[in-house]
Amino acid sequence: MLNMIFLLVFLAFPLLIVLISIKQVNQYERGVKFRLGKYIGLMQPGWRLVLPIFESWQRIDIRVKAVDVPDQAAITKDNISAEVNAVIYYKVKDANKAVLEVENFYFAVSQLAQTTMRNVVGETNLDDLLSKRNEVAESIKSIIDKATDPWGISVESVELKDIILPENMKRTIARQAEAERERRAIVIRAEGEKAAAQNISNAASELSKSPGGLHIRTLQTLSELAGDKSNTVVFVTPLEVLKGFEGILKNLKK
Repeated sequence: MLNMIFLLVFLAFPLLIVLISIKQVNQYERGVKFRLGKYIGLMQPGWRLVLPIFESWQRIDIRVKAVDVPDQAAITKDNISAEVNAVIYYKVKDANKAVLEVENFYFAVSQLAQTTMRNVVGETNLDDLLSKRNEVAESIKSIIDKATDPWGISVESVELKDIILPENMKRTIARQAEAERERRAIVIRAEGEKAAAQNISNAASELSKSPGGLHIRTLQTLSELAGDKSNTVVFVTPLEVLKGFEGILKNLKK
């Protein structure tokens, strides 16, 4: 009987070791495996064996991660203070490098993003920062992606969420925009007056070619005004009419 118990324990012990050693790696994960502290390979999705005591492993999520970069105070190239915040999307493309080459890649990427964003903003004028946000974000992405490539990290995109300016600078920009709108209005009004003057000149030229044309146009204008009884019309006799009367008087005297 005692021998049977020892036999069952002897057979159950390996089975227990195997059950303890089974580790599940999900589809969106990779496992970095070590044996006696030495890296021996990458664990793919599925059930994998990790022997207790002798072996260990670290689970790495390879899905896209979003890092919210907090407000970073910086001074632009034209010496204007601004606070910029952004979000960075990245993923682990090489799990073994993410474990072996950097201590904590989550923290490292966040710190690198903050430093890079301040540096890029410091090399950019305020007008470019406001009007070319996509280009600035692409520049930040390129720098971070190049720096994190040895860590096995791939930066997918960088999006600038907000650019916060001092209140006095906001008022200055508003006044500048208002002045620009006034300038455009003046230019448009001047162009309209120029076109109207040209059309009036063309009309006068056409009327002068036809005898009595100006007189007919005057009568048409008076006819249009006559429909509104509230208007007081001051009739100005054209010079052509006076000349016509003068010619009639001369003929009568003869």
